[in-house]
Order: sequence, then structure tokens, then C-alpha cells
Amino acid sequence: MTTVAAGGAIAIIFAGGVGSRMAHGSVPKQFIEVAGKAVLVHTLEHFQRHPEVRAVYIACLSAYVAHAWDLIRQFGLDKVRVITPGGETAQHSILNALRGAVADGAPEEAAALVHDGVRPIISSDLISRNIAAAERHGSAVTAIPCFETIAMSLDGAETVSSVTQRDLMYVLQAPQTFRLGDAYRVNMQSLTDGLLGKFVDQAHLMRHYGKALHMVPGLRGNVKLTTDFDLMQFKLLAGSGVLASVIDGRLS
Repeated sequence: MTTVAAGGAIAIIFAGGVGSRMAHGSVPKQFIEVAGKAVLVHTLEHFQRHPEVRAVYIACLSAYVAHAWDLIRQFGLDKVRVITPGGETAQHSILNALRGAVADGAPEEAAALVHDGVRPIISSDLISRNIAAAERHGSAVTAIPCFETIAMSLDGAETVSSVTQRDLMYVLQAPQTFRLGDAYRVNMQSLTDGLLGKFVDQAHLMRHYGKALHMVPGLRGNVKLTTDFDLMQFKLLAGSGVLASVIDGRLS
């Protein structure tokens, strides 16, 4: 296999979860079929089509690596270069995919878009915004304003301990994008420090290590398919003919 050419961006897709909050038996949520394609394929197609993304690296459940390759071939996703087994947490899986990219010769300066395999409602513009911001600022975290009031409870949701000022709050989504070399080094540092798997996402990890985070506007519909309700909504969108309108921002 030839090495990745300099220039352009790469995608780091983590899909190692088992979907424990979904009632779909033994099929992990990233492999559930929606409108004739696995959820993972719906996600990957955004990066496959984007002209600035040169290569895609995936971490998925070890028992499904061969199946993932079958899907890659079936749907012509030829930007996928490495599929590696995932880990016990999302961050473990991300590090495994980053290792795959580094071993494959992806340039350190490449913008690496870290994205959930089960977050299929994104747009080409969103990918472009992430790449541009990461190349300019070194980071890009997809975010939307918080539409609900956020409260903190310190006693197991018995009482409200504090209420935030909503107009200062944002919901962080994905992609979360950093230069490949930076992402790899910081994730490896967390491994050395015994903290691998302790962070909720790459933004949390990067802030812990003092990195500045530059936000880019996201899409309200860009949800991680976590529950059966999330999956049902995606199925309805995919089957209704309005999914494209949601993705390109005509419906929000």
C-alpha cells in the first residue's frame, strides 16, 4: 500500500461501541442497517465524498473488522486505508486509529477529523469548516448553542446545585479536529499518565493538557445515535426524503 500524499486532511472514525443503550440484540449500532446501508457507511460516505479528505482510518469492534472491510468494498469507500480493532473506551479506539494513521505515513501536519461512526448527520460544509479552522488555529471543535437550561446536581439528581447562564453554554459535537501529530502525542501522553479512557471526548482531553480549542458552528441535527429514539429519528429522516435538507441546513 502506498503512503498518504502530503496535503489534505484525514478522518479518524471510532466505531468500537456495542450500543448497550439500544435494544437491537447482538448487532452493534454502527452496523444496524438504515435505508439499505449500515449506519457506519452513512457516516463514512461524507468523508469519502469530501475532496479535501485524503484518507480514512477506522477503529471498530475486533469481531467486526472483516465485516467492516466487506462494507468498505461493497460501497466503494476506497479512502479507507486501515481498520484496526477498537479498545475498551472511545479514547482507546481513537488512539488505535491514530496509531494506524501514523503507521500508514499520514503527515503529522494533516488535519485529523475525529468523528463518531454513529454520527451520520453531518455536512460537507461542516467538514470544510473543521479543516479550515484546524489548519489556521490548530484545533476545531464542532459546537452549537445550548437550547436548554443546564443545571448541575451534586447529590445524584435529587436537587439542583446550580443553574448555568444558558447564553454562555454550548453543546460540543463532532468532528473534533486537530493536527495529527498533536492528537497522537496528547493521546499518548494520557496513556503515559494513566489517564487514557478518562476523558469524555477529544476536546476534554485537549483542554486537560492546556490546548486551546477553537469552536466552529455545527448542526442541531448532528446527534450521536445513542438510544433507540435516536435511531428511530434517523430512520424516519432517511426514509422520508428530507435527510438531505437537514444535512445542508435547510431544516434545522
